[in-house]
Amino acid sequence: MSDLSIRVYLFVSTLLGRVWRRMVPDQRGQASAEYALVLLGAAAVALLVVAWATKTDLVEKLFEKVMQAITGKVK
Repeated sequence: MSDLSIRVYLFVSTLLGRVWRRMVPDQRGQASAEYALVLLGAAAVALLVVAWATKTDLVEKLFEKVMQAITGKVK
């Protein structure tokens, strides 16, 4: 009797495991897709910063101030 109950238990647990795996959605590749979206967002922000920097002279002024501060300390 115990041998039969063990076989029934194994059969039912295997069957339920297979059914459960089919019900749960497959998430393979999910992290790769999220990573790609983050990279696209970062690239879009970088393009906006580059577009802003080319239209203004604030970056050039900042660079000149930093260089003056560095060369002023050297003298």
